Amino acid sequence: MPHNHIRSRRQPFEVAVLLAAPPCGLLLILLDVRPPSVTLAMDTPIQVLWELGLIVGGTIGLSGIIWPGRLATGLGIELAAVVLLGTITAMYAVALAAVSGRSGTAAISFILAVSAGSFWRAGQIILDLRLLARASRTSGTGPEIGTELVNGETA
Repeated sequence: MPHNHIRSRRQPFEVAVLLAAPPCGLLLILLDVRPPSVTLAMDTPIQVLWELGLIVGGTIGLSGIIWPGRLATGLGIELAAVVLLGTITAMYAVALAAVSGRSGTAAISFILAVSAGSFWRAGQIILDLRLLARASRTSGTGPEIGTELVNGETA
């Protein structure tokens, strides 16, 4: 079977952001506080969805990364989470830009970088899923559990 070059699911920056997202969302809900840009730029139902997106995205993303079953399933779960995370961080950047304008350039740029990184990771995962699908078609079964891929990670 050809050596598959699947990117490691243990991306340190991604894991750090996914770890930070649920506590942030929970604190926003429990303390009933929101950044002024969010309260001014988003309607209340959108604010709630944004907060829940932080909790759900982070939790699902971490679940996908540590998924004990099939590699493709874990990658699919992780893909859903990073797309959600990229979307909600972009929402926050837009809200911040709408309220702060040029004075928020540094914060907006930083938040957009998190969003861009999320979508970049989503692209990597899509390529990895295609590679797994191709390997499955050529071998008839795909990589078996325990097959070494890249960075010492196993399928």
